[in-house]
Amino acid sequence: MPSLNKIRSALAVGRGPGVRAPAPAALGLRRIRTALTVFFALDGFLFAGWVVRIPAVKEQTGASASALGLALLGVSAGAVATMLLIGQLCRRIGSRRVTVLAGLLLPLGVALPPLTHSALALGLVLLVFGAAYGGLNVAMNAVAVDLVAALRRPVMPSFHAAFSLGGMLGAGLGGLVAGSLSPTRHLLLLTAVGLVVAAAAARPLLRGAIPSPESEAGTEVSPSAPVDGRPYALVAVLGLIALCTAYGEGALADWSALHLTDDLGASAGIAAAGYSVFALAMTAGRLAGTTLLERLGPARTLVGGGAAAAVGMVAGALAPSVPLVLAGFVLTGFGLANVFPVAIARAGALAGPSGVAGASTLGYGGMLLGPVAIGFLADWFSLTAALTSVALLAAVAALVAAAVRRSALGETR
Repeated sequence: MPSLNKIRSALAVGRGPGVRAPAPAALGLRRIRTALTVFFALDGFLFAGWVVRIPAVKEQTGASASALGLALLGVSAGAVATMLLIGQLCRRIGSRRVTVLAGLLLPLGVALPPLTHSALALGLVLLVFGAAYGGLNVAMNAVAVDLVAALRRPVMPSFHAAFSLGGMLGAGLGGLVAGSLSPTRHLLLLTAVGLVVAAAAARPLLRGAIPSPESEAGTEVSPSAPVDGRPYALVAVLGLIALCTAYGEGALADWSALHLTDDLGASAGIAAAGYSVFALAMTAGRLAGTTLLERLGPARTLVGGGAAAAVGMVAGALAPSVPLVLAGFVLTGFGLANVFPVAIARAGALAGPSGVAGASTLGYGGMLLGPVAIGFLADWFSLTAALTSVALLAAVAALVAAAVRRSALGETR
């Protein structure tokens, strides 16, 4: 028969003698994780909802292709300019509070673009939208880093899978309503939905505490502790890995369809499927990411993912038939799926919110650089040759990950 002290100890952690019940702390972490997943999905949903209405907003503003391109840089410029500042704000008032604030600002920002009537005005409001977008990405990734440490499971890819699923839902819904709703009404509807969802997820995200590893086991190292006294140099390396993979994601988003139509003579429907199969493969890879990380560890996941993406993109760029190109895009999506989230998670583990901000800034810089670089390379050589740069940078990411597997990725074998 258990002693009175044992019974009390069992009840203190939510277990009775012979009965297993979830501890209050575990339930609190589960609620926080669910709420954070909602914010990731909302981020992807709102961003995709805006993207599918870009052609209509272009027509409304009367912008030329070049003027629209410059205006669209406002999103990236606003995001990158805000990210490092948000890292400091997260340290001052907490990452969860910043997540809620940015999560409420983003739905308001998405309503602004269709209210403009010139390329200049569009660029200015996109700076605001980009600032909210960048702030939310840094803050919610910082919360995710804390949850990874508290749960002692590599669950970061699941959050990014939610972002991908939200993006697919936002794009699909946008395509359905594009013919019946004006951009203004559509994006105002997204604003209303976004504010309701963010407000509903705010309370469970802010309630409760996320324990640090030291609070549960005094011998463990803090996830924000410096490694080898060089945390920020390692964050820069992880940011480089994120940049190399985000470059590929941005390039495929903008150029995969053109490659299929111009280089292989595919129909418009098949060309549209090019990015779709890539995005689906990336989503599936992220859903399986936690299992992969638990079995392989971060170093093997990054090295294997980068290598797979390099092989896949060689096929995607150089294969002579549409089925082989699509298969290459699928392999590239699987390969790239977990590289960015793992790099951001490790940067946060090394240097907290500032690490997340630094690596995210470099990563999103790669997403901005990719489409532009592909355009220039296509003019100088060919689009087929230009797309091989995605394979090259994926291989660079794999090699860098292998080189820093001990210092930056914390693996000892």
